[in-house]
Amino acid sequence: MTQHLELRRGTYRDSVSLMQVSRAVGSEPGVERALVAMATELNLELLAGMGFPPAGDATPNDLMIAITAADDDALARARQRLETELSGSGAPAAGGFGSAPPHRTIGSAVRAAGATLALISTPGRYAYVDAVDALDAGASVLLFSDNVPVSQEIRLKETARQRGLLVMGPDCGTAVVGGVGLGFANVVRPGPVGLVAASGTGAQQVMCLLDAAGVGVSHCLGVGGRDLSEAVGAASTLTALDALDADPATELIVVVSKPPAPQVAEKVRAHAVALPTPVVFALLGEGLPDLTEAVEHALAALDVVPLDRWPAWPPAGWIGTPPPGGHLRGLFSGGTLCDEAMVIAADELGEIRSNIPLRPEWSLPADLRTNGHAMIDFGDDRLTQGRPHPMIDGALRAERLAVEAADSSCAVVLLDVVLGHGAHPDPAAELAPAIVDARARAAADGRDLAVVVSLCGTASDPQGLDRQAGALASAGAAVFLSNAAAARYALAQLR
Repeated sequence: MTQHLELRRGTYRDSVSLMQVSRAVGSEPGVERALVAMATELNLELLAGMGFPPAGDATPNDLMIAITAADDDALARARQRLETELSGSGAPAAGGFGSAPPHRTIGSAVRAAGATLALISTPGRYAYVDAVDALDAGASVLLFSDNVPVSQEIRLKETARQRGLLVMGPDCGTAVVGGVGLGFANVVRPGPVGLVAASGTGAQQVMCLLDAAGVGVSHCLGVGGRDLSEAVGAASTLTALDALDADPATELIVVVSKPPAPQVAEKVRAHAVALPTPVVFALLGEGLPDLTEAVEHALAALDVVPLDRWPAWPPAGWIGTPPPGGHLRGLFSGGTLCDEAMVIAADELGEIRSNIPLRPEWSLPADLRTNGHAMIDFGDDRLTQGRPHPMIDGALRAERLAVEAADSSCAVVLLDVVLGHGAHPDPAAELAPAIVDARARAAADGRDLAVVVSLCGTASDPQGLDRQAGALASAGAAVFLSNAAAARYALAQLR
């Protein structure tokens, strides 16, 4: 075994690109572990966990590269792949004679370009300053950064309101502005539906179902998962509603949110009633329509005949009959998809333990283990610090799938797979073998393990919707385009 550690002083890359670089380097044959990240306190802890010595006087402004490989040849391949990936992930091009120096601040770049929107993906502790700089320069902000304190979010959105601008985020993972996808974005056709989304994967689910029905999107304005909380009070949601209402290309607005604060939801509904553009609500919660039902309401409002049946791909061969009395385990990369599945399942099963529980008393312990029904959001901020998001790297969920397969009480596993730009280029290549192994492990113990997949994507996504579905179904999973349908199918297997 051989190790390589280096620091590149004053070299910054955003977290999304570094997640992808880490994954690419780690996929090289003979590479056991690879960490390419800014030298934050958390990442320095991860470095120690990999068995490396302290990184000296490293600062969060330094790029840290740590690789553990089987031998020198594997390390050489990894370092070559590293340079290839870094050169293609935002490295500045060399300037020619007389070229202007790069801009040092977000505000100066906005003013020079005359930009109206700034996408900010700096670490959470710095994001507020960058966002204020962009707002002061006259640009709305898409704040991809997470771990931004809610007090700063409130101040940012109040500043934007005073300037007639919009703050999308923090933790805004998905947006479509003028047909351009930002963050994690599916390839959707243009059309008459505008979305206001206090949810990333929830918005993706709605857009993918609309696309499957032949209906396109004008804009998707993500507002951050906390916008409909009591603290934030729908500050960006109200602004986004007004912006879409004023847009001549938007004929219908859909508001998507993970479970909102009830009084804030009523405030948004009251605001929407006064708008000339009709509004359909897709707010998750007990007794409310699920996302698929909300899409069907939107199609009806547009006089579009909905599909007789949303696309689904049956498993290759017999899925098996799980033993009676077994438990449902959900392993999700999307928080809103996890929320939706829990709302549906809890209506029949009762308590569903989770790291993002529907009720505080249903919270999972720190080790995320339980003897009952459970659903885990692996994309939660606490599980993505210092490691790639599960939409980019499926390794953590594949490992947990093996754990569930070895648990005799686990009868059904429910997974989501999200396609589109920014996501893993071939998620089925990672998950399909893990599904095969998990079902074989359960069979060796004399029991069947049902695996159900919610596949969020469109026919135009770069990963290939049908190809991904076919690979997952061939591994023995039942695959559904509708997350709600996948959850109900999983419940049916328990029965």
